Amino acid sequence: MEPLAARIRPRALNEFIGQEHLVGAGKPIREAIEKRHLFSFILWGPPGVGKTTLARIYSRALKAELFELSAVSAGKEDIRKILKTPSLQPKVLFLDEIHRFNKAQQDFLLPYVESGEITLIGATTENPSFEVISALLSRARVFVLNELDENDMRSIIKRTALKVPKAAADWLVRMATGDARQMLTLLDQVHELHGAITVETLEATLQSAHMRYDKKGEEHYNTISAFIKSMRASDADAAVYYLARMVESGEDPLFIARRMVIFASEDVGLAQPTALVVANEVFRACEVIGYPECAINLAHGVAYLAQAKKDRRSYDALREAQADVRAHGALPVPVHLRNAPTKLMKELGYGEGQKWEAGFRHEKSYLPDKLKKRRYLR
Repeated sequence: MEPLAARIRPRALNEFIGQEHLVGAGKPIREAIEKRHLFSFILWGPPGVGKTTLARIYSRALKAELFELSAVSAGKEDIRKILKTPSLQPKVLFLDEIHRFNKAQQDFLLPYVESGEITLIGATTENPSFEVISALLSRARVFVLNELDENDMRSIIKRTALKVPKAAADWLVRMATGDARQMLTLLDQVHELHGAITVETLEATLQSAHMRYDKKGEEHYNTISAFIKSMRASDADAAVYYLARMVESGEDPLFIARRMVIFASEDVGLAQPTALVVANEVFRACEVIGYPECAINLAHGVAYLAQAKKDRRSYDALREAQADVRAHGALPVPVHLRNAPTKLMKELGYGEGQKWEAGFRHEKSYLPDKLKKRRYLR
């Protein structure tokens, strides 16, 4: 029997749950499907949020022939086979974990994407700016997918049609932290092993599962997730343990160090601004020194970040401000803040009341009128 996640996978956009900023009314992927616009794009987001499902829905809706490859195991020969495959339909290549294609492999793919022989849909959990060559990036639009929120996760649980009590559903949502695939995999295992789905059977199944670290598979993401959450909880012992698991597996030290740089601003933030300096220096040490010695630098940084005070206000402020930008668009900049290089602009009030002195603050709001009472940094 197919896994639960495969059995309930949406086949059309009206069944898809989450990512409203991409698939909602008037949003880019929905618009592309409705207008039958075939183009290359990259889906960037954490695991289990719908990247593969969106690629399949898009290809099916545009009546294209979809070829699926994983960059973990695929190579140039696999792409050549796709190019040689006769087809009366447009060819769409879904390349999962595109960040694992090296520069030479991406360069090989580029002319076929450029000519339109292949429409590329890449999926990645890594920042494409670092992992995808600029020439390929310039020919593909990047869409960012977010972790699924609690309502999305509960909707997916309902879609399974399994009897899941509220307490068990609450536990699942907390455990999965926005990863629907992880949640459905555990739910499937519990249903197969125990029948009844309760908090107790969920916990028992999770604890008895064979745990291993596979840097090419799902446990890769589970381990980095546990690593980050341990630092967030200021549990230095757990953080160093998960670091050791990754180091022993041969995980790319720059992958770990990048997460630490992000963590330094996202979680430590204003509470200890030097955390960003430390994290960046660890990243630099990993670049220059490499394994095995750079593991010592990583441990130094992890212990520092885990024990640092935490403050997410700057991160939360950014996300709230971004939400307002998406909701309201580019609101007019207040006239008194505008540049006034000409006489006409000065007559229109541009820059009126501004003084070129340190610490000067205008009596009027610095935010657009529609947002003048908003406070992002609390």
